[in-house]
Amino acid sequence: MSILDGLGAQGAAGGSNLVDAAIGFVNSQPGGLNGIVQKFNDAGAGSIVSSWIGKGSNLPIDPATLLMALGKPLLEPLAAKVGMPVEQLVSILAMVLPGVVDRATPDGTLPEDGKLKPDNVLSALGGLMGMFGGNK
Repeated sequence: MSILDGLGAQGAAGGSNLVDAAIGFVNSQPGGLNGIVQKFNDAGAGSIVSSWIGKGSNLPIDPATLLMALGKPLLEPLAAKVGMPVEQLVSILAMVLPGVVDRATPDGTLPEDGKLKPDNVLSALGGLMGMFGGNK
C-alpha cells in the first residue's frame, strides 16, 4: 500500500485521521488557508504557493521549504494528532498540499472565509491517488 493509498483509506474511515486533521489544522489557523498562504509568502515561498492557487502548473515544494514556511511548532500538534513524526508529516504534506490548495481554489482565488471545504480536499486527494496509481 502506498502512502497515498493509506491517506485515502484514512479519509474514507473518518474520525481522527490525516485528512480530517489536516482540514481542521488549516481551518483552525488564523485566516484559515489565507493565513497559511501568508506564512508561505513571509517565508519567501510565495511564488510556489501562488502557482497552486493560480491556473496552470503547480510548482513542487520540498519538505524543508514547507517546514521552514510553517514551522515545526505549528506542525507538531498535527503530527501528534495523526501519530507520525513531523518529518514524515512534512514529506506527505509536500506531496499533497499543492493539489489540495489547487482544488480548494478552482477559480484561482482564495476562499473569502479561508476555510477548506472537505469535498474539495477529498476530490484533490482522489485525483492525486490516481496520479500515483492508487484507487484503481
